[in-house]
This record gives sequence, structure tokens and C-alpha cells, in this order.
Amino acid sequence: MGVRLLVLAVLSVALMVVDARFDLLKPARKQASLVLMDAYWITDLPGRLWEGIASQFGSRTELVAENEKLKTENLLYQGRMQKLAALTEQNVRLRELLNSSALVNEKVEVAELIGMDPNPFTHRIIINKGERDGVVLGQPVLDARGLMGQVVELMPYTSRVLLLTDTTHSIPVQVNRNGLRAIASGTGNPERLELRHVADTADIKEGDLLVSSGLGQRFPAGYPVATVKEVIHDSGQPFAIVRAVPTAALNRSRYLLLVFSDSRTAEERANDAAQAQENLDAFGGGPIIPATVPKTVTSPAAAPANATPAAPAANAAPTQPAASKPPAAARPPAATPAASKPPAAQPAARPAAKPPVSAPATTGRQE
Repeated sequence: MGVRLLVLAVLSVALMVVDARFDLLKPARKQASLVLMDAYWITDLPGRLWEGIASQFGSRTELVAENEKLKTENLLYQGRMQKLAALTEQNVRLRELLNSSALVNEKVEVAELIGMDPNPFTHRIIINKGERDGVVLGQPVLDARGLMGQVVELMPYTSRVLLLTDTTHSIPVQVNRNGLRAIASGTGNPERLELRHVADTADIKEGDLLVSSGLGQRFPAGYPVATVKEVIHDSGQPFAIVRAVPTAALNRSRYLLLVFSDSRTAEERANDAAQAQENLDAFGGGPIIPATVPKTVTSPAAAPANATPAAPAANAAPTQPAASKPPAAARPPAATPAASKPPAAQPAARPAAKPPVSAPATTGRQE
């Protein structure tokens, strides 16, 4: 009996070492996850049944109060959504003007928490979405309040998520108030994060909201991460001690969101943005250009502009001979620049073609 126990202990230690150092047992783990999926479902069955029974036998008063509360919240959220819709459209227009290809809205998918890592020194959870659902390694996970972590291990129908508060996890953040950048690291406490290497003179204070900066190319920018709880300044140290509380309910959330970011390269996104801008100029900006730049108006107006000075010259020519000198000496210089080819035919045609223009001009001068 003792020999068997010793052999099993040595075998289990060897398996743990091989699993930690090498990737030989990953296929076996994936196959085992298919078997454990049924075990997760069976162990979660009592909770599902209790939730179903509680929802069926809830009191009418609680349901009415909850309904009124949800209606009020829905009205408030609709008012906020109206403002957010306008801001989103404005953001889209500004990004189009800047020829930027950054995403405004990411694609998300709802997942459910079905298990937790029993090791108290690691903060990992198991969700019911895996490789068959399109989940990839490093995919961000968040709940209704903020970021929770990222996917670190894939299985066919489940995935393991490393939470933000794990001691091996760090995320680049920035202060929402002034854009100050920092690195938020896990402490092993599910309700605390620490900001590493923040200068003692940095503009950060209690209550500041920390959001993801997107500099690590892993988490999308702009999602809430934590709220600064305490800032300790020590005159003898170059860095301040900054502690923050995660905005996400890491130990209470059951339904999560998987964020699917844009998988295109920077060159592809730039080409798509340039193509979209060309389409906008071709279809949306087409009717605007003729209205603002009157090219079609100036080209036909060239002939009347040339004819209008000719008409006053013809009108001024009879006045000059009547005043001083013979008309024969004054007419040829006026007719020579006006027509270069046939000197006699065109001067006679042009004044005859433009009587309406010359008549108002002469009447104006006589008045």
C-alpha cells in the first residue's frame, strides 16, 4: 500500500512538472475539458433550479417595484443614449476628417462564468465560451462595470481568464482626468490594484478614474479599469504609492462580455479608411463642389465679358468724333484690337449680337 502511494505521488509530481514546463499535455487537457463540461453543468444545476423557482414564486410587490425601477432606469439610459448617439456620430465624422481607422464600437459576445480556480494564489476563472466559439488567446473580458482580464488558455468549449488582480498581470492605464499614463499591476487581492513607478510629483489624486490606454495592443482603449483609492507621498522616495479599486465586480459578476477587436493590420485599416474617404468624396461631396466653385458659370460668362467692353467702346467712339476729331481716325484703332481676322465682318456682327447689353449701359450713362 505504501509503495503504491509513493508511486502515485511521484507520478503526480512528474505530471505537474511536465504540465508546467512543456505543452505535451495540452491535447489531453482539451479532451478532458469535454468530459468536465458535463460535470460543470451538473454542479451548476442546483443553482439554476433555485433561480428558476425563485423567479417563478417571487412576490407581486417585488415584481411591481422592480418593474418601476427598471422603467425609470430605462428612461434615464435612453436619455443618455440620445446624447451618446450624437457624440458617436460626431466622433465618426472627426475620425473621417482625420483619416483615422480606429474603431468606435467593438463587437462583443456574452459569456457566463462556470468555474473558478481553487488555487488561492492565482486569480483565474472559467467561462463557457471556447475555441469553437471564436475565442482567441489574449482576448479582453469585461463585465457591466469595467475590464476584468484576458483569456490565457483555450479549450474547445471553455476558456480560462486571468483576472486583473492576479500578481502576474499588468495593464497600461491612463488617468481619465488628465491623460497621465501608468501601469496597473495585480496584488493578489481581488479588491486592489497598484500603480507602478508613478512619480511623486505626478498629478493623480484620490477618486480619479483609470481607463485602459490601449498602448499594450491587447485591451481596447477607453474602458474603465479602476478608481484611485489612496495616494501616499513620501518625500524620501522618488515614486508615490498609488492604490486603486477595480471597477469590475471581479468576485461577484456572473455574466461577462468577450470583446472582439479589429483583426486587420494597420496598413489594411489605413487603406480601408482611404477608400471610405474616396467613396465619401465621390458620392457625398459630389453635389457640393459645383455649388461652391462656380466653374460652369465663369466659362460661358467669358464671351459676354469680352463683348461688354466692346459695346461701350463702340458707344464711346461716336462721342469722341462728335466732340473733337474725325470719326475715321478713331474707329480703326477701336476695331483693330477687337477682331484680328476679318476687320469688317466681326465688328458689325458683335454690336448686332449684343443690343440688350449695350442698351442698358448707354441708358445708364445718359442718366
